[in-house]
Amino acid sequence: MIRLQFALMLAALVAGPAAAGSVIDAPGGTVRGTEDRSVRVFRGIPFAQPPVGERRWRPPAELPRWEGVREATRSGPACVQPKPRAASIYAWKLPAMSEDCLSLNIWAPQAADRAPVFVWIHGGALTTGSASEPIYDGTALAKRGLVVVSINYRLGVLGYLTHPALSAEAPDGVSGNYGLLDQVAALAWVRRNISVFGGDPANVTIAGESAGALSVMALMAAPPARGLFQKAIAQSAYMVSAPALRERQNGMVPAEEQGSDLAAKLGAADLAALRAMDAEAIVEKTAGTGYFPFITIDGKTLPRQLVDTFDRSEQAPVPILAGFNSGEIRSLRFLLPKPPAGEAAYEAAIRTGYGDLADAFLARYPAKTIEESMLAATRDAMYGWTAERLVSNQAALGQPAYFYLFDHGYPATQEWDLHAFHAAELPYIFDTAGKTPPLWPKIPSNLAERRLTDAMGDYWASFAATGKPRAKGWPDWRPYSEDRSFLHFADVPRAGKNLFPGVAALHEAVVCRRRAAGDIAWNWNVGVAAPPLPPKAKGCQ
Repeated sequence: MIRLQFALMLAALVAGPAAAGSVIDAPGGTVRGTEDRSVRVFRGIPFAQPPVGERRWRPPAELPRWEGVREATRSGPACVQPKPRAASIYAWKLPAMSEDCLSLNIWAPQAADRAPVFVWIHGGALTTGSASEPIYDGTALAKRGLVVVSINYRLGVLGYLTHPALSAEAPDGVSGNYGLLDQVAALAWVRRNISVFGGDPANVTIAGESAGALSVMALMAAPPARGLFQKAIAQSAYMVSAPALRERQNGMVPAEEQGSDLAAKLGAADLAALRAMDAEAIVEKTAGTGYFPFITIDGKTLPRQLVDTFDRSEQAPVPILAGFNSGEIRSLRFLLPKPPAGEAAYEAAIRTGYGDLADAFLARYPAKTIEESMLAATRDAMYGWTAERLVSNQAALGQPAYFYLFDHGYPATQEWDLHAFHAAELPYIFDTAGKTPPLWPKIPSNLAERRLTDAMGDYWASFAATGKPRAKGWPDWRPYSEDRSFLHFADVPRAGKNLFPGVAALHEAVVCRRRAAGDIAWNWNVGVAAPPLPPKAKGCQ
């Protein structure tokens, strides 16, 4: 009996306070999470009123304080989205989906007191994903001293639909960008509540990858988000052209026209009929219509094209860390145009599309290696150009700006021809190699992978805390303003300068001419898919 009592006491000591949970009385309401000896975790905390019924396709509304203690031990449902493609390396078995999905998760160090806050915005083409995917687990970053917050936001047609009737009922006369406004609402919730979780509301870093990084750029450009964050991290962002609300710009159909066309294809006679439809049915039917959800240049939430906002220095003046992966397109081959029949056809298409810039294009992306050239050209035009432009723009504002290339591979990625693929850096930053999706190339468990994970986690956590990325025992990460410096993450971090000389300037020249012409989108139409290049315009190469 004595031995049994001793065993029970020992088990209780090992378990620590987790069984009792962690109760926090926040301004939004009291929540009970879980805890261990180092990290407290709160899941599924709502930050805005559910956008269902008459609230569908409206901006998020502040949630009244709830009564009693809300259990925050399970993640909230994912926002409604198409069912995942089973063969995708990114596919998860989704948790429950719901329109009542505006919730967030928090990981906080036990002894946190005005700790830096790291707000993560998930990717997924603004169409899929959730804050609760295991690869985004914030435990390791919290152990590095950050209060980590991951947020849900409305997706797809439910998050980005623009329609004349929606604009007419809105006080500001615009519609769309509801998912972006959800992100603003989550940041406002963080500002009001995070101090009781140990976070510093005056030291908030927004961070995201892919569509999450697109969202970071949009938040930097959005007046409603100004002052809600102090630093930004953009991993594999893409600063592509977006449709305007009512005007035909950059060769794109106006967003309201796209919404009207979609409503007709869904068989909805009016807005009431749209709101009466089942949310999952809307999402599934939309998938077959050709409708592509995206941010809208509405003159309010997003005053102008992102590239114009950054050119005019109207974005948030905050430090930035931005970069891209060397193998971005290896897992996104659907972004590639159809390959030409051979070298001659490739070169002819490039000369037609790039005119006087064709020689510079072919020097970087030669016809002798068509597949590799197409992979590199699309990567550079979308992700590389965007990342270098971001750090260049922020440096021009006098802000610290840090640039990186993630170029790490391991046996499974080499075997599958996925070296440094899109999103491959995520398990290194979050230290979640054991929590990747089922078909993700398995990361080895060895000292080399451990060292790279520790280094990247330290760099990211240091930037979120201080605005300067540092990792003990690894190279100083010099700002981009010092000779186009960057950090190269391959087998180990290495400092470098002048990544891919001339490449960013080449793609900038193409984008500049297309912007000046005013009737051509940019970035999606790369390489052999490029339309004839407009003539050189004032201020363009």
